[in-house]
This record gives sequence, C-alpha cells and structure tokens, in this order.
Amino acid sequence: MEENYYDILQVNKNASIEIIEKAYKTLVKKYHPDLQENNIKKECEEKIKKINEAYEVLSNSEKRKSYDLTLSHQNIISEEEYNKLYSEYINMKNELNYLKNNINNTVHNNITNNSLENNSDFSQGANTGHFTDSVNDAINKAYYDAYIQDLKNRGYKIKYKKTKKDYIAMLITFFIIVFLSFLLWHIPFVRKYLVGLYKKNSALKFLVDSILNLFS
Repeated sequence: MEENYYDILQVNKNASIEIIEKAYKTLVKKYHPDLQENNIKKECEEKIKKINEAYEVLSNSEKRKSYDLTLSHQNIISEEEYNKLYSEYINMKNELNYLKNNINNTVHNNITNNSLENNSDFSQGANTGHFTDSVNDAINKAYYDAYIQDLKNRGYKIKYKKTKKDYIAMLITFFIIVFLSFLLWHIPFVRKYLVGLYKKNSALKFLVDSILNLFS
C-alpha cells in the first residue's frame, strides 16, 4: 500500500505531538541534503520534501484529524480489489482442499491396510475418522491463519466480531477481579498499603474519588 505520513515520519498513528516533533527533527538531521554526498543529494531532497509535508499535516491538530479521516476511508476495499482477493481466496481454498483430500486418502489407505493385517477393522476405522477430522481441522485453521496474515501484510485492519461467549468471558473476568479485590481489601497489611498509596498519589486519589462519586 502507498506510504502514508505516519510511515514517512516512522511513528505510530497514535503518536503524540512530542514524539512526532522528535521524529521530524531526527529525520531532517539524517536526510538533510547539505549533509549528504553528491550522489544521493537529489534523493535526499525528495525525502526531505515528503518529511516536511508529513510534519506540516501531523503537527497541526485540525489537519491531522482530516488526514486520519482520509486514511480510514482509504482502508475501504474497492470492488476490483475485493474481486481480486476473493479470486485468490477461492484458488487457495481449492489448493488446500486438493491437499486435504490427498492426505485423507493416504491416511485412510494406510490405516485400512493395517486394519486388514491386524484383523481390527472396527477400531481402526474409528481411529481413521478421528484422525481425518483432526487433519481437516488443522488444515482449515492453517488456511484461515494464512489468509488473515496475508490481509494484515497488505495493510488491512482485521476486526473480529465479539460473540456471546466473549461477552460472558468478559463478565466472568470482571466478577473474578471484583471478588479478588474484595478479598485483598480485607487483608490488613494489603489494605494499609493501598490506603497509603491512595493518600500519597494525587492521580490515584483523583481517579478513586471520581469513581466513588459516580456511585454516590
């Protein structure tokens, strides 16, 4: 994908203005044409132009908001690119299905031959089914992981929809944390330490007071 302003300044999209300024100064010093040899001066001049352009936008809060909005729209896949990705998906799926079928046939034939030799068709046949399912699951997972990683490498953001189980797990985790906090609070030396920390740390005191005010 095309290099964006954050890539040019070599910073994260959530970088603060201080980090952006520091990165800008570092890169200007590194690529300043006057500090380069003649054979790479022109290349560095173009680099500095891009760096200055990126800094001009990202150092201005309003320009940065507008640019971030533009970036989010660029992440939307066009119809042509979607069709290309879907075509690659189908081809990869067909190749994996072909591989899976070959593995299943080989495993089935090998175990069937062993079954005839050992006169234990029934038990071996059951094992064949379980083994085949395991192979199928492993191949499907490998395909899915490879496909997702390929999309990430192209610069796409992968968003996973939370399921009912995810919300239940989050709720259970929350109650466990509350329960453990309750138990710890009733241990004298722990409570003494937490009260001392509360009194000494103004930021923590403000946070705790704000939370208590919400429930009061």
